[in-house]
Amino acid sequence: MGRGKVELKRIENPTNRQVTFSKRRNGLLKKAFELSILCDAEVALLIFSPSGKVYEFSSHDIHRTIARYKSEVGITQTNDQGFTNMEVWKNEIDDLRRTVASLEARDKHIAGENLSGLGMKDLKQLERQLRIGVERVRSKKRRIVAEHISYLKRRRSSGREQSSPKESGHPQLSRMSFKKETQAQAFITKQMRLEHAKGLNRRIRPG
Repeated sequence: MGRGKVELKRIENPTNRQVTFSKRRNGLLKKAFELSILCDAEVALLIFSPSGKVYEFSSHDIHRTIARYKSEVGITQTNDQGFTNMEVWKNEIDDLRRTVASLEARDKHIAGENLSGLGMKDLKQLERQLRIGVERVRSKKRRIVAEHISYLKRRRSSGREQSSPKESGHPQLSRMSFKKETQAQAFITKQMRLEHAKGLNRRIRPG
């Protein structure tokens, strides 16, 4: 059964009026934010409560958005072009500062710092991004290790074809070089097996 039509008139009860204001204000701010994200729109919203408190949302610098609005409707009247340019640059600097602050906050989140302000949804998204990043790093490490092993194998094979310990003028050096390469290959193989075992443990771990 659908809801009945709500009669739009002033709410007389002060408590109910404040509750309704808070709910609808938050809903309006949320819609403005969603519109700016989903549609890549430049949105500015100003709300003044009955007590005179101001609430605002702006996808960009709110002063720049207001100046843009005034320009669009033809109410911008200024003879001081230098002052206007200075304001534009000031707004650009403020945008850059906010961008830098946002990137710094993101870096701290990735490092596991300043997480107190994140909700469950933000934490899950951060965890997913970190998991993807770790898998990419491990994939790159495995690729480098595999390429190095392949290089060592080719080098050892080439050395065997070119000379043997009996034919070499320095048989001791040849044996030492062969031993070092063998040890390096064994160490790299061990590291790959450890990485693989860690990946298996993470996949089969409950939860």
